[in-house]
Amino acid sequence: MALSPTDVTQLAAVDSARAARVLSDVRAATLAGRRAPVAPRPVIEQSWERMLRSGVDPDHDVRAGLLSREEVQRRREETALRHVLPVLREGLLSVADVAHHIMVVADHEGRVLWREGSPSVLRKADGLGFELGADWRESVVGTNGVGTPAVVRRPVQVFAAEHFQRSQTSWTCTGAPITDPRDGRLIGVVDVSGPLETMHPATLAWVDSVAKLAEARLRELHTASLERLRAVAAPALARLTGRALVVDRDGWTAAVTGMPYTHRIALPKSPAPGRGWLPPLGPCTMEPLAGGWLLRACDDPGVPGATRITLDLSEPRRWTVTVSGGAGTWRHELSPRHAELLCLLAMDRGGRSAAGLAEDMFGDARRTVTVRAEMSRVRRYLGAHLEHRPYRFREDAEVEVLLPGDPGALLPHSTAPGIARARGSGHRPG
Repeated sequence: MALSPTDVTQLAAVDSARAARVLSDVRAATLAGRRAPVAPRPVIEQSWERMLRSGVDPDHDVRAGLLSREEVQRRREETALRHVLPVLREGLLSVADVAHHIMVVADHEGRVLWREGSPSVLRKADGLGFELGADWRESVVGTNGVGTPAVVRRPVQVFAAEHFQRSQTSWTCTGAPITDPRDGRLIGVVDVSGPLETMHPATLAWVDSVAKLAEARLRELHTASLERLRAVAAPALARLTGRALVVDRDGWTAAVTGMPYTHRIALPKSPAPGRGWLPPLGPCTMEPLAGGWLLRACDDPGVPGATRITLDLSEPRRWTVTVSGGAGTWRHELSPRHAELLCLLAMDRGGRSAAGLAEDMFGDARRTVTVRAEMSRVRRYLGAHLEHRPYRFREDAEVEVLLPGDPGALLPHSTAPGIARARGSGHRPG
């Protein structure tokens, strides 16, 4: 009896070995230009056509260079995917060991950033080059459960010989794109993979539903962040008489005054405090807030004052940073690690490289991954008040550091070499 493409996927649920043989014959015939016993599924056939047009060799396993551990960590810190990992883990890893599969999360460029699940399957994935930092774009490794969903922007299951490259035909991948619910931009792909006998056609709906839960979580987080920013902005907006609005770091509007509401403002790629021109405000001033920007049309008579940053290290185990300016004043309580980092930056207004901070923090200039991760967290609340390459406070900010009366009592918990030197020398940051 002749099988249809749908029959083959259903057959995989009860006889994966037979389904794999059928698909192997389909792949061999299609790539040789012969009539296949069963037509490939449209999504697979179209992917194979893209591979053939671009010259990808189905019998040559091309593996692009892995990202360094440091680059993987940097991407983890910068991607919104980090916010939905708990949702993905809860939805996809609860049966990983029993089902013999792994969960893989890749960014919008197809780079593998997280990989968790069955230890035995992780070892098999290593043999396929399905490793942290690997490039699994469709144009690099052929039809697969990471790269193909990113191209077609919908969930795709790639079973056995539906993979374009021969080396992957003992494997099955099911992936779904994760998009930014604000604008539909691709953030990454979540994939469940394993040996061909471990997968079921229903896996596709399962992975898709978890990806949608992740997108719903991103939507909730965005709404909550705008509400927090709106609360910070309310006192500042209440004092203004002209046109102004408060937006988050991506330009999404939290509050407006004196003008019609607009959902989003197109911010410069690297926004900086001061005067500029932005639609729909025209000539305006930009002033940083905790988590966003206050934008004021230049017809507002208010004149922004200089930004003052006060780092209070005077009390034991209660350290804060306070930012004051034309937009008002806000305060953030610091963790011990962040108190150390900001103290070190205040002692050297010229700036410090990641390696220099690692040396001052740990006595080991190689620990740049940890430094960059922590500085990424600091920048989430200090934002535009800090520069990087090197890390430093902005030149136009007034920085004041409040120290304990006894220099030896500076951050008493700290074992950082740079802090220890400051205690011994009595050096006063600023």
